Amino acid sequence: MRSHLLNDTTAEQYRRSVTDGVERVAAKLAATDRPFTGISVDALSPRIDEIDLDQPLHDTTAVLDELEDVYLRDAIYFHHPRYLAHLNCPVVIPAVLGEAVLSAVNSSLDTWDQSAGGTLIERKLIDWTTERIGLGPAADGVFTSGGTQSNLQALLLAREEAKSNDLAELRIFASEVSHFSVKKSAKLLGLGPDAVVSIPVDHDKRMQTVALARELERCAKDGLIPMAVVATAGTTDFGSIDPLPEIAELCEQFGTWMHVDAAYGCGLLASLRHRDRINGIERADSVTVDYHKSFFQPVSSSAVLVRDAATLRHATYHAEYLNPRRMVEERIPNQVDKSLQTTRRFDALKLWMTLRTMGADGIGQLFDEVCELAREGWRLLAADPRFDVVVEPSLSTLVFRYIPAAVTDPAEIDRANLYARKALFASGDAIVAGTKVGGRHYLKFTLLNPETQASDIAAVLDLIAGHAEQYLGESLDRAS
Repeated sequence: MRSHLLNDTTAEQYRRSVTDGVERVAAKLAATDRPFTGISVDALSPRIDEIDLDQPLHDTTAVLDELEDVYLRDAIYFHHPRYLAHLNCPVVIPAVLGEAVLSAVNSSLDTWDQSAGGTLIERKLIDWTTERIGLGPAADGVFTSGGTQSNLQALLLAREEAKSNDLAELRIFASEVSHFSVKKSAKLLGLGPDAVVSIPVDHDKRMQTVALARELERCAKDGLIPMAVVATAGTTDFGSIDPLPEIAELCEQFGTWMHVDAAYGCGLLASLRHRDRINGIERADSVTVDYHKSFFQPVSSSAVLVRDAATLRHATYHAEYLNPRRMVEERIPNQVDKSLQTTRRFDALKLWMTLRTMGADGIGQLFDEVCELAREGWRLLAADPRFDVVVEPSLSTLVFRYIPAAVTDPAEIDRANLYARKALFASGDAIVAGTKVGGRHYLKFTLLNPETQASDIAAVLDLIAGHAEQYLGESLDRAS
């Protein structure tokens, strides 16, 4: 069994095995003509259920053959131009190369004696990002597993900075279309069920600052503590960006921690055309970024950034076997001092490889392309009488609904849209997401692939309309 350990004696076997795997994936990518095969859960589950994990195949070639059957053939491929569903981006090759390197070396980014150069690379990227945001010379941060963890850590810091002995007094303010992780974080942090105050949004799905001011005033009047305001720079459903400068003014006025969830909108930090859309982010106390959403990085690649490095002390614990206090005095940089995680992958390497190969402008150009594509898609939807589109895109998301000419029952229209999404997924021809707006079912394009063209959007809209019309026709037949 030692022959499977990666070391100096098995380097050639490693090369052959990884090359075989890469060649198979490359062949699959080259031959993929749709984002999904359309296989059902009931059809795929038996293939995996019948595998006996206690009976190994003993050969990586055989394992790859099996993997083709249980995974690669039916995987959902985000690189396909008609994958239009969630916040999943196609990935750039330098980042995938970084993934291969970091997996093989397997550094753990918790302490210097496990990562050395990896620690410094991650710190350099944190500094680069905080400079792009404009947080100032005292800023710092750490890589995380994703936006949910980043939001949790940011709100942990805000809770501690609020310096309250009664958690029931604390309130978090976020828009009604903010990410669910805000409420989840409040629960994990031991706050009460009323801790998160939902602020209404305007027609463009942006937080209403007048309503925010009113709720902050009410909080103070009731003797409660405004622990944090979470502004969103790129909501999951609409890509909307809250009015950051106005929110920053209110946070300053009420002495409230300002957190910006820019998990999606962080791509604007590299934008050549639209950086001004997130003006005001530089006034935040903490920021969430997901490079694996709009920097075209493989999952996971994310970070939480803070204006004041000292606030990260709230996540610091010392263990004698790992990061004893004397290491601080010796100026040994241990990233675990800043992180909620202990063992942690060297995910920063992927972004490092990308910046060193493509540069920030290269990333920004790709993100600008998908933002421009969303504008084209909005124009198509706005001109098409078959569809109702909710809001002009701020980033690269379009939310819309098929509206049949001969049907007026909202519930029936809901069912037609739900059917169309399900039928489209089952066909494998394209994948779109769904959400609710005003209690009604809508469909969603999340455009993160620069290879997607306006013609792809038009073709998918025709497919959606066709499936919806098929459902409505069958519904009329059943009723007659």
